[in-house]
Amino acid sequence: MNPGPDATPDTGFDAASDAAADATPDTVSDATPDTAPRPQRGDELELEIDSLAFGGEGVARLGDGGYVVFVAGAIPGDRVRAVVHKRKRSYAHARTLEVLTPSPERLPATADHPGVPWQVIPYERQLEIKSAQVDEALRRIGRLDGFELEEIVPALEQWRYRNKLEYSFGDGDGDGEGGGELVCGFHAPAGGNSVAPIEDCMLASEQGNLARRVALDWCRSEGLRAWDRSRGPRGGHARDTRTRPGADGRACLRNLVVREGRRTGKLQIRIVTTEGELEAGSLAGALSEALGESLSGVLWTRSRSLAETTQGGETELVWGDSELPERLGELDLRISSDAFFQTNTEMAELLYGIVAEYAALEGWERVYDLYSGIGTISLTLAPRAGELWGIELVEQAVADAIAGARRNEITNVHFFAGDTRTALPELLERAGRPDVIVLDPPRAGLSKKVVHRVIDSSPKRIVYVSCNPTTLAPNAAELVEAGWVLRKVRPVDMFPQTHHIECVALFERDDGRRIEAPSEQ
Repeated sequence: MNPGPDATPDTGFDAASDAAADATPDTVSDATPDTAPRPQRGDELELEIDSLAFGGEGVARLGDGGYVVFVAGAIPGDRVRAVVHKRKRSYAHARTLEVLTPSPERLPATADHPGVPWQVIPYERQLEIKSAQVDEALRRIGRLDGFELEEIVPALEQWRYRNKLEYSFGDGDGDGEGGGELVCGFHAPAGGNSVAPIEDCMLASEQGNLARRVALDWCRSEGLRAWDRSRGPRGGHARDTRTRPGADGRACLRNLVVREGRRTGKLQIRIVTTEGELEAGSLAGALSEALGESLSGVLWTRSRSLAETTQGGETELVWGDSELPERLGELDLRISSDAFFQTNTEMAELLYGIVAEYAALEGWERVYDLYSGIGTISLTLAPRAGELWGIELVEQAVADAIAGARRNEITNVHFFAGDTRTALPELLERAGRPDVIVLDPPRAGLSKKVVHRVIDSSPKRIVYVSCNPTTLAPNAAELVEAGWVLRKVRPVDMFPQTHHIECVALFERDDGRRIEAPSEQ
């Protein structure tokens, strides 16, 4: 049933409805009847949106066969005109061109950029949707039941909450066509190649916005051009020229990364370019003059990657410090430019508090922190544990974690670099079996091999921090099948105005035993 403009809000936003549950690219069957209409790329359609899919796109259906169209920029109750930009046999992706009839719950946009697609949904409704989607993923994808879904933790700030923004350079309306004023903003909605300019990024602080504007003004004054994502830098069209300098030998601009210490007020600015010449010292001077003592460091990354990423490449320190000072709770941290750190500092403190609550440490336990990053979870839990061991793939992050332990005078933590899949058996032999394992994997979740390694480790308790409930669910199902019970899950809204969901899940062994301190001999 497709609710039109007069449909009740509760029907349109029911994330547990059959429409929302079935309509994800991973679950839509290729067995769609041949009679179902299948639009072509570039077709414009008028669609009524009946639900939201995991990932935040609106869901519409065509014809009697129920051909699914995922629509970016649309919410339940909307009737929109949309253009198809990707087509599969059983579903398509489209982006909204015009809202013909808005949903009764649609709010006027606050921000003028595409980085906050859910800003048109009332915040309380955002929380309801996110909580329902966590529940739905565990029940429908994981086929799990009997767990307690705790109340979602709302964000402390609904706007200006991010401590890290990765902006892209582009040529505005002229991007890809040889001309247009240089802009620094976010990519246009799904299927678009251009970069949308930003006057005020509502995800960043006022200070972070100032840094972006100063960097952009400097780049414009230098006459620098953006990296052409479609055909290569100015002066070349072949694919193998995309990472080379422009025709004048100067670097082409790719990204600007603005990182902020929310507790220290310090800023770290990193500009990412192709190879070529760049007066990076002059950029640092402009930033220093505008930001004063709040500027911590300026870095320059030269990347040869064809992918749209700020990772990798060769990074050099241009001015100031290479690490950003920050505090998290009682911890004094230093964050490298490419290290992972939760992008909402204030909510990370609450998130790690939940991890500590679920871990329920009494002071003697051996804890493994897998995917430990720069050690924030480990260092938070260490005062409550007997000993703590962290595994992290990125060597610089491990170095940051070790330095953080020394800086904070924490002596019962041990970090080493390695792939969890291969390093965990070695850790078991070296340290002994864990009482508690904490997991904080990437969005893709745990591979089957890692899940089996965790099972072989046989901890009494597992605390799983997930940023993607659709990958948490199958991992949870495997753990439950192996003998653990999913006790409870608590969603945490780290990213207001977006579809992203963070949650913490607690698993305990289903053998009736409690975690008990080892007996003294």
